[in-house]
Amino acid sequence: MAIKTELRVERKLPRKTTEKLSYVLNSLPREHLIGIERVRLVDGLEHPRISPQQRTAVPGLYHPRQGNQRAWIELNVAALLPENGGFIKRMLPRMAFYNNLTAVLISLVGQHYYLSLRHSVKKSSLENVVREYTTKHLKLISESQNTFRAKLFKPLQPTLERWSKNLNKKRKP
Repeated sequence: MAIKTELRVERKLPRKTTEKLSYVLNSLPREHLIGIERVRLVDGLEHPRISPQQRTAVPGLYHPRQGNQRAWIELNVAALLPENGGFIKRMLPRMAFYNNLTAVLISLVGQHYYLSLRHSVKKSSLENVVREYTTKHLKLISESQNTFRAKLFKPLQPTLERWSKNLNKKRKP
């Protein structure tokens, strides 16, 4: 069953937003999406768990299955495309909108996968597992999407990963 995309946004979105969402959902493994009914884009999150100050700061929410209502994902466009600030503060998020939208969507799908379909993960380690899931699938999507850049940096990738691992070791005492 296909996942529905609902647009409940009053502001103008960058073009082909729904096509990008469907591309990301189609690139994820189908068994990870079992049980998700819809992805909803909204201007601000309206949920009792979120304080009024955080409604424009939280980029997305995963709503688990409750009773006969299936699980669904809510993406906050106000957090991904802020309207306040100067020209640069509005332009930079707009340029990175698709990447940020992809990362938030993949992390919420990973949260759904590990909460509802994989019961071997403890809730205390859920954040790290979802972070690894997100980086893995972002890397797969970027390699499939940007073929020239992927081919160009493929020989350098082990060296860059080794450098980042060493920098992370130095950063954390």
